[in-house]
Amino acid sequence: MTALIPPEGVRSVGEGLLVPPGHGKRVLTPAQDVTFKVTGEHSQVASSFEVVVPPGFDVGAHVHTRSEELFYVLEGELDVLAFEPKVRTAERWQRWESPGGRRVVRATPGTVIVVPPGCPHAFANPTDSPARMFFQSSPPPDHERYFNELLEILSAGGAPDHTAIAELRARYDIEQLTPLRHGHHALPGQ
Repeated sequence: MTALIPPEGVRSVGEGLLVPPGHGKRVLTPAQDVTFKVTGEHSQVASSFEVVVPPGFDVGAHVHTRSEELFYVLEGELDVLAFEPKVRTAERWQRWESPGGRRVVRATPGTVIVVPPGCPHAFANPTDSPARMFFQSSPPPDHERYFNELLEILSAGGAPDHTAIAELRARYDIEQLTPLRHGHHALPGQ
């Protein structure tokens, strides 16, 4: 049986979507490797992505006022945060602690993290091997558009436009609390 992926923008009544392994639109930069699996063209509920997190990558603690996210670790290990800390410090979210004593955990394959709107969250790969996760964001298509526009900014040549990145984050409901880092260095604009 051959699986077909409908062209962008095409929905057939009564038919589901099947995305075979290795398929989907891929957004690749030195700091991110994201494959779109389900977009707002195919779901009214959530966008879904496969994300490869390189060694040394730290998305930085951030918060969304309207987005809900789900992360499922498929391979590797990630340090993860999904709580409001006693104090939001500008550095090292890995040291944060919640009023109830929750701390950052090491997520291994099979770990699920659910992040409701308003909840600070982060993930980082402190290991020497890539990690892979399934990532779902609701409502669509905010994260799809964010990834596409970030790729445009980073592909423009020269140093990334710090102002454009900050405006992009604000437009897509991302309040960055600690710096996004790749290879243990803050990315430009952080």
